[in-house]
Amino acid sequence: MFPKLEYDSHNVYNAMKRLISLILLLSITFSLKSQELLSLDSCRALAIANNKALLISYEKIKVAHYQQKAAFTNYLPNISATGSYMRNQKEISLLNNEQKASLGQLGTGVSTQVQAYAQQLVTQHPELASLVTSLSGLDLETPLNAAGNSLVDAMRTDTRNIYAGAITLTQPLYVGGKIRAYNKITKYAEELARQQHNTGMQDVILSTDQAYWQVVSLVNKETLAEGYLKLLQKLEGDIDKMIAEGVATKVDGLSVKVKVNEAEMTLTKVEDGLSLARMLLCQICGLDLSAPITLLDEQIKDIPVTLTNNSYSLETAYANRSELHSLELATQIYKQKINVTRAEYLPSVALLGNYLVTNPSVYNGFENKFRGMWNVGVIVQVPIWHWGEGTYKVKAAKAEARIKQYELDDAKEKIELQVSQSAFKVNEAAKKLTMAKKNLEKANENLRYATLGFDEGVIPPSNVLEAHIAWLSAQSEKIDAQIDVKLTELYLQKSLGTLK
Repeated sequence: MFPKLEYDSHNVYNAMKRLISLILLLSITFSLKSQELLSLDSCRALAIANNKALLISYEKIKVAHYQQKAAFTNYLPNISATGSYMRNQKEISLLNNEQKASLGQLGTGVSTQVQAYAQQLVTQHPELASLVTSLSGLDLETPLNAAGNSLVDAMRTDTRNIYAGAITLTQPLYVGGKIRAYNKITKYAEELARQQHNTGMQDVILSTDQAYWQVVSLVNKETLAEGYLKLLQKLEGDIDKMIAEGVATKVDGLSVKVKVNEAEMTLTKVEDGLSLARMLLCQICGLDLSAPITLLDEQIKDIPVTLTNNSYSLETAYANRSELHSLELATQIYKQKINVTRAEYLPSVALLGNYLVTNPSVYNGFENKFRGMWNVGVIVQVPIWHWGEGTYKVKAAKAEARIKQYELDDAKEKIELQVSQSAFKVNEAAKKLTMAKKNLEKANENLRYATLGFDEGVIPPSNVLEAHIAWLSAQSEKIDAQIDVKLTELYLQKSLGTLK
C-alpha cells in the first residue's frame, strides 16, 4: 500500500505544479494585455480607424458616389404617373334650358303642327276629309315626347365627378450638353472626395507620428532626469560627508541642494508632460485617455535613427500631393460648370409620350367609364431673349474657373517652397544630430574627469555641478536631435506626398 500511496502523492504533486505554472502563465498574459504595447504602425492604424474626420470624409465619398450614379440616370427616360379627382357643383351641359324644353315637348309641337296642316288640307281638298279624320286619331304626341326626353338624357355629361389619370414618359434628346457636363462634374466630385480623404489620412498619420515620438522623447528625458537626479543625490551625500569632515563648505552643500531641488522639479515637469503626451496619443488613437499604454520604441534607450537620402524631385510632389489633385479636380469641375451655365440658354429637345385616362370619357360620347388613349410628341424649347443674362452668367463661370486655375498655380509654387524647406530641415537635423553626438562625447569625458577630480579632492563641487549640467544638456540635445531627424523626414515625406 505504501508504494501505491507514494506514487499517487507524486502524481498529485506534479499536477499541482502544472496547475500553478498554468495560473502563473495566465496571470502574466493578463498583466501584459492590461498594459497595451503599441508600435508606430499600430498607433497609425488605430488613429485612422477611429478618427471621426476620416469617417466623415469616407461617408462623403459615398455621397459623391451615389450622386454620380444619380446623375447618370438623367440619360434614361423618366416615367411618372399622375392621378386626380374633382367634384363639381354643376355638370357641363351641351344643351341650354330652352333646347331641353323644346325636346321634351317635341311630340306636342309636332301634333299641333300636324293638326293645323290637316285642317288646311281638308279646306283645300274636301275629298280627303275622311282620310284626314282617320289619321287624326293616331297618337303621335306621347312617343315623340318620350323620344325628345330620351335625347335630352343622352346629351347629359354628368361631369360632377371627374376622374383623370396619366402615365407620362419623357426622354431628353438634347439639352445643350447639360447632362453630360453634370455627369462629369459628379465624377470629378467623387474623385475629389477621395483625394480629400487621402489628405485627411496623411494629416492623421502626421499628428499620430508627432504624438508618438513626443511620448518617446519624454520617456527618454524622464529616464535622463531620473539618472541626473540620482547623480546629484549621490553628489549631495558626498558633499555632506565632506562638510562633516571639514573639507567642504556649507555653501557647496547648499549649491548642490539647490540643484537637487531643480532636478526634482524638472523630473516632475517631465512626468506631467509625459502623462499629457500619453493622453494626447490615446485621444488620437481613439483609446480611453486613462488607458495604460506602452510604446514599442520607448523601451529602447537610444532612439534608432537612420539618415536616408533626402534627394527629391518636384515632379514626385506634383504627382503625389493630394492637395494638387484636389485643386486640379476643382478646376475641371468649374470648367464643366461653364457648360452647365451655357446649356441653360441653348435649345432643348425631349421626346414625350403619354397615356391618358378619364371618367367620364369623351371618346364614345359622354360615358361614366374609364377610357383612355395614348399620344407621343416632341417638345422643343428655344430661349429667345433674356437681356444678356446668359452671357453674363457664362462670363462669371469662366472667371470662377480662372480663379481655381490661379489657386492651382499658387499651390504648386507653395509646394515647391515647402519641399525645399523640408529638405533643408532634414539636412539641418542631420547636422544637429552629428554635433549633438560629438557634444555628448565631450560632456561624458568632461563629467568623467570632473568626477575623478572631485573624488581625488582636486576639483571643487562647483566644477562637478557644471559638468553634470553640461552632460544633462548634451543628453537632452541628443534626444531632441534624434526626434527632430524622425520628424523632419516625416515632414519631407508629407510635402512630397509619399507619406502612406
